[in-house]
Amino acid sequence: MKKKILYCITKANWGGAQRYVYDLATSLPKDSYEPIVLLGSDGFLNQKLQSVNIRTIVLGDFFRDVNILKDFSALIKLIKIFKKEKPNVIHLNSSKMGFLGALAGRLAGIKKIIFTGHGWAFNEDRSKWQKRIICLLHLATIALAHKTIAVSLQTKKQVAGNAYLAKRIEIIKNGIGNINFLEKQVARNFILGKLPADLDLKDRLWLGTISELHKNKGLKYVIEAIHELETLTEDKSELPILIIIGEGERREKLQERINRYNLEDTVFLIGRIEEAEKYLKAFNIFTLTSITEALPYALLEAGRAGLPIIASAVGGIPEIIDDMTSGILVRPKEPEEIKKAIDFLLKNPGKMVTFGQNIKEKIESDFTKDEMVKKTIELYN
Repeated sequence: MKKKILYCITKANWGGAQRYVYDLATSLPKDSYEPIVLLGSDGFLNQKLQSVNIRTIVLGDFFRDVNILKDFSALIKLIKIFKKEKPNVIHLNSSKMGFLGALAGRLAGIKKIIFTGHGWAFNEDRSKWQKRIICLLHLATIALAHKTIAVSLQTKKQVAGNAYLAKRIEIIKNGIGNINFLEKQVARNFILGKLPADLDLKDRLWLGTISELHKNKGLKYVIEAIHELETLTEDKSELPILIIIGEGERREKLQERINRYNLEDTVFLIGRIEEAEKYLKAFNIFTLTSITEALPYALLEAGRAGLPIIASAVGGIPEIIDDMTSGILVRPKEPEEIKKAIDFLLKNPGKMVTFGQNIKEKIESDFTKDEMVKKTIELYN
């Protein structure tokens, strides 16, 4: 009889946690496992799963923000679904689904509850009392789950403060498979189609990122770095452009910042693109200047494309990038350091090539989807 694995996640957009759930659900051996995905709301992930014939359940009233009445209602619904489906394993993802799902799983008598920590919400810019409450909820989730997967060593270190919790946490790093990258000019032509037609971008280097337009991603700092770089550049044709692929609630504020700095011909928000990773070779340099991360897929994809990377030294990012060997690490919220890193790469094209080659080799050897799936199945069994 097939083992039933019920994946549970709060949001159905397309971020790192959603990519993780999709990769696991679509990679399980079909003769041994039956994957089902429970989503807090409808969205892009639901559509992708249905397109490959994976059964989904949409809770419908499950939101990221705290609402006691709705959260209690969601808890009751989760218990009923778990009792009806009788999964061999529930695999929880995201903070809110993690806590409520683990509690519901215990109350429903589920024999194996696994929670993946894709990063901890107490690393976000919040008040001290909010961080304390969130930390307690994370620790409660780890205690309620039978096993917790940390996607990086740093992710584990931040919550493994005592021996009891440490024993319940396994490190299984995110991994990716082959990507059918488009050739550089083909990828650029596609992106150029989303930019104003009268732009003259000849000979300008392309910086790029794939990122949700969210406060945690620190996009305003790379925009500020470009602005500072512009003040030092007499010839604007020597200034690199920045392409930001992604969508989110910070779009309006980011565009206001771009307009304030008169960077409308240099920094471009081009929205979400399906399978955005295919277009990575359009860029000369990849940036990810986040305030908090765990082990971001975007860096793994950029590394697989052989791009030199500038990224914040937060979370598990230093486990991907060796500073000044396979990329440049900067402190978060420091546009001056980002500016210097960009300037260094512009003046040292040989380093760009070396960094790109080194990160490509590291991703291909240390961050594979096959290894991630294999180790996760070992936990299921």
